[in-house]
Amino acid sequence: MHFLLHLAVLNLAMLAFAHPGEEEHHHDRKAELNVREFKVAAKRGLSACSEKLQRRDFHNRAAERRAAKVDSYRRHNGLRARDTNTTADTSHLSSANYTSGTPESTIFASNGTCILNPEGETGPYWIKGELIRSDLREEQPGVPITIEGQFVDVETCEPIVGLYWDIWNCNSTGVYSGLVAMGNGNSDDESNMNSTFLRGIQQTDDEGVVTFDTVFPGHYSGRATHIHMIAHLNATLLSNNTLSGGTVPHVGQVFWDQDLINDVEATYPYNTNTIAITENVDDRVFSTETEDTTSDPVLEYVYLGSNLSDGLFAWVTIAVNTSATYDPNYSFVWTSDGSIAESGGELAVN
Repeated sequence: MHFLLHLAVLNLAMLAFAHPGEEEHHHDRKAELNVREFKVAAKRGLSACSEKLQRRDFHNRAAERRAAKVDSYRRHNGLRARDTNTTADTSHLSSANYTSGTPESTIFASNGTCILNPEGETGPYWIKGELIRSDLREEQPGVPITIEGQFVDVETCEPIVGLYWDIWNCNSTGVYSGLVAMGNGNSDDESNMNSTFLRGIQQTDDEGVVTFDTVFPGHYSGRATHIHMIAHLNATLLSNNTLSGGTVPHVGQVFWDQDLINDVEATYPYNTNTIAITENVDDRVFSTETEDTTSDPVLEYVYLGSNLSDGLFAWVTIAVNTSATYDPNYSFVWTSDGSIAESGGELAVN
């Protein structure tokens, strides 16, 4: 049995502006040199981790876990894997290809890895105080996706236990929940301030793993299709099921294969969005993170059934420098009365 897969290697991507009012941060030459030096050091650290991860049977356990999750989702929803005869060879920005003869053990053992930059941009639509939960869909229409993230400490080569993974993305027509702003759907719709769809936070388990159920994002002006993320360490879980305090060692975003995006955008309700699609090759963040490097900030995935409507299972392995500290900027905060406009954060790195 075989599943169509598009290989990708995840890395950190800084948020570029797209919505009106979103600020592009300009970095001086010293900051750029710091980023380059960090990437070199992080790559050395990841290379040194390879033997240790192999001894810990890290990749085999990841392959077994992912295969089991996909099988569970298929059984629960009565889905069958795609017919091998309908599966074509895939090509991607990397040089690796999977064919119809690639075994599942190879597919699910693949571990695309993010190398954390020491600096990033959050954009204006991160909302502090989101709920701790794994199912983010809230009946939003679109292609259902399940994302597994595994976090590894780049310095110790160990899974990061107890980290909180905070993700958010726009819905199938390019609208973010929890805010009202020009360029974010109907700017007269005040009810969107009380919405929480496609936002949430989960804590990593003993293997550094988090899983979310969400919806494939749509697009909006000036940005390629992407998902935002922030990682929290040493945060306190409050009685209202939100987080407080701690540090932020990771701010980033991930992308999808362009062929997959095109297929999704041809379906309803994605195809009702008349805004021009910005492709990965034209996206500033994507270009910044892939230029002069082997990085490829694209999620790895398989089809859960015979077509897109059955959903996708995607995964990434993220190497984090837990010593890094961010101060992510925000423009909204979630409260018991819904989202409110409140600004803070400087994206300073200590």
